[in-house]
Amino acid sequence: MDMDEKINYNELGLMMGLEIHQQLNTKTKLFCPCECELTDKKPNYRVLRYLRPTQSELGKIDRAAFEESRRKLTFLYDAYPEHTCLVEADDEPPHPLNQEALEIGLIIASLLNMQVVDEFHTMRKQVIDGSNTGGFQRTGLVASNGYLDTPYGRVVIENLCLEEDAARRMGQRKGKVEFRLDRLGIPLLEITTDPSIHRPEQVREVAYQLGQVLRSTKVKRGLGTIRQDLNISIRDGARVEIKGVQDLDAMPLMVENEVKRQLKLLEIRGKLLERKAEVEEEIYDLEEIFKETESKIIQKALKKDGKVLAIKLVGFRGLIGKELQPNRRFGTELAGYAKKMGVAGIFHTDELPAYGILQEEVEGINKLMEIGEYDAFILVADEEEKARNALEEVQRRAGMSMKGVPEETRKALDDANTEYLRPLPTASRMYVETDIPAQVISKERLDHVNANLPELPEEKKSRIIEEYGLSEDLATALVKRDQVSKFEEITHDTNVSPTTAATPLAYTEPDLRRDGCDVSVLTTQTYIDTLKLVDGNQITAASIPKVLRGVCETGNSPLIVSKELDLLMFSEDDVKGIVKGIVSSNVEMIKERGQAVMGPLMGKAMKELKGKADGKLVNKFVKEEIENYLK
Repeated sequence: MDMDEKINYNELGLMMGLEIHQQLNTKTKLFCPCECELTDKKPNYRVLRYLRPTQSELGKIDRAAFEESRRKLTFLYDAYPEHTCLVEADDEPPHPLNQEALEIGLIIASLLNMQVVDEFHTMRKQVIDGSNTGGFQRTGLVASNGYLDTPYGRVVIENLCLEEDAARRMGQRKGKVEFRLDRLGIPLLEITTDPSIHRPEQVREVAYQLGQVLRSTKVKRGLGTIRQDLNISIRDGARVEIKGVQDLDAMPLMVENEVKRQLKLLEIRGKLLERKAEVEEEIYDLEEIFKETESKIIQKALKKDGKVLAIKLVGFRGLIGKELQPNRRFGTELAGYAKKMGVAGIFHTDELPAYGILQEEVEGINKLMEIGEYDAFILVADEEEKARNALEEVQRRAGMSMKGVPEETRKALDDANTEYLRPLPTASRMYVETDIPAQVISKERLDHVNANLPELPEEKKSRIIEEYGLSEDLATALVKRDQVSKFEEITHDTNVSPTTAATPLAYTEPDLRRDGCDVSVLTTQTYIDTLKLVDGNQITAASIPKVLRGVCETGNSPLIVSKELDLLMFSEDDVKGIVKGIVSSNVEMIKERGQAVMGPLMGKAMKELKGKADGKLVNKFVKEEIENYLK
């Protein structure tokens, strides 16, 4: 039974949309002349920032920005002269818009059948998680209202925006978060679909097709250069944004897990309403109960002058431990909100006694807090301010559970589950950037773009199958690895078959990369030189992987590597001489067995030649020599 048979997504009103963020491979950043490369060098200087939310033009504060501000974090930024300047440090106004990046955006918009705007206006999007030194990200709308056709139906591409990428988060310690500014400002395309995706398999197909369109232009490749966010909702649930979905094959399972999570949260809501549940506002101090505790976690908090605090959730008993996703329970959701305030986690009724907390201590809590048959408590041990803030967040989240599924931004996990990140942002975080003038996009410019559109991956695959007679698998691998141009150049400059030219690019090079080889040394000329050795009968096609591996390991030319590895083929005269010697030493066998001796002598010859001769040539010489003795 497949996933669609287990869950009726049509009945649930499943709606999904995708957001794809793709770095562009431009010479400079979006609003300054710094290069678009990352570095692992020691920083030349550091910038310290404290960020706080501000009101929008309508006087509203974005809820996601407000929650981030409650964490009271300090942000430290590593800066480098080659990769960053005063623009990234937010100490200098942005430079004019990168026209190369805008051009790529216009190309992608045309490939996605979108309507391009008359003027590109740069906006500020408030972000105070530390990923931008100024507390905002610059972004602008390039096009809207496009579409993509899939086997499951047409999907509308709502918007295509050009924006600056965020700084790289390197770690956090004692309330201080460290970032690197090398990534901040790299041009980024954001593509968003409307919620017209209704099947788990369809969302993977849309992500794949968008990725193929992006790869037809100048975009960066490799880990971290493309990021996918998934928006999911069901009829009685809520819109949830899942950030950082890396594995396309895991998307359908992630959809299934999120749908199940929302359904189980709705079950919990029904039970809570039935029990007339409520969240009490009081926060209890349990220090007296835990004075002599054996719990190491609580001991550690008390030794640091911390507090053991708790809240009462009326009607929640037995529901906090309810599983929402594989290995993740409702208590995990509550803990996610608490952890955002800096605590390590929470204890709750449904899991105690445990973790060194004894039954008599649980009974003491129940008595002090007047915990009834269906009531629960949540306990936190940490510095008083952090513990109180954490419990206030748990109270807020517990209160939401009686309304249903909260709108959230969640983080994708490797096991296709998700965890809470922050509330879903609102429109209150967007306002106009006054330092950058509007960019007019003329009809002449659009006409030039449309007249010079790149070949789409599927078109490219069909063409090379037809032109070169490649198999579907081989053509797909070349397109997927962006090796078509190199393949065509190699094919043009050598006389080997297209399949022989394509195979090392499609299969051998990825194998070498997985083995840790530096495949950057395998230039187009390296492949041409290697295949010319095959074409000239100097090495066999089967030796190509060994030669390429040797080039990666030594940096030597294919010819030198072939000599060093003893891969060079015997000449015709050498082959003939070796065959003649083998046949002459087996005359008695020839006289006894006649033509039946062909197989054994062929085996002896191939063993002697160690595969460094063409089999057809060896066969010819063996046959001729046998016939000479049988005349």
